[in-house]
Amino acid sequence: MNDLLRRALADACLTEAGVAARLGVDPKTVHRWVAGRVPYPRNRTRVASLVGRDEADLWPQLAVANVQAESSGIDILATYPHRWAVPRPVWQQLFKGARDEIGILAYAGLFLAEDTGIMRALAERARNGVAVRILLGDPDGTCVAQRGSDEGVGGSMAAKIRNALVHYRVLRDVDGVGIRLHDTVLYNSIYRADDDLLINPHAYGIAASRAPVLHLRRREDGDMASTYIESFERAWSGAFPMDRLQPMD
Repeated sequence: MNDLLRRALADACLTEAGVAARLGVDPKTVHRWVAGRVPYPRNRTRVASLVGRDEADLWPQLAVANVQAESSGIDILATYPHRWAVPRPVWQQLFKGARDEIGILAYAGLFLAEDTGIMRALAERARNGVAVRILLGDPDGTCVAQRGSDEGVGGSMAAKIRNALVHYRVLRDVDGVGIRLHDTVLYNSIYRADDDLLINPHAYGIAASRAPVLHLRRREDGDMASTYIESFERAWSGAFPMDRLQPMD
């Protein structure tokens, strides 16, 4: 189901039959587009024009693929003004496309933990031999307390992490999944699938969901993406297993 297209049609007060009439196509064809089939380029352009959106807003997976195909030698493949602006299909494509390794470094990562489809994808990739490492903040740690203070949410930050950990526990017994907790100053959240990374830089006093995201690709040792991979490894090496977390009273 292409929910982005479905919502765009609703916002434009267009029915599938109405779109078919305007474009001169069979209504069943429009129904297939809403169901998830990607139209040919000419029809994508016409549909986007009808609803007043960019094609990338309706089919973000194609935008990512085009950027990757055209960005030979370029470290930054795409940018997003906020983490919440990264389309869900981009997150899905990132993790589902992993062949060797997935790495998640955040304080809570609750937006992923609450996404059943993403959690299933992580478990499925692990069962197919992909090493999945999830690194979250220690809710009892000093750095999490400081982050909560900086954002003006106090103890809510630690509570958010504990909430996320409840969701992530479903992965605990999946072979190939490792979950650790860290107490480090987190300058960036890192979401890695092999050589592709979504980097969410943190800004003082601003929630991570409102901060930008960069899509990087590692091409050689020492490049931009390698810097963040090294940062992940440093945080992982100093973290402790989730099972050692003290339970709440």
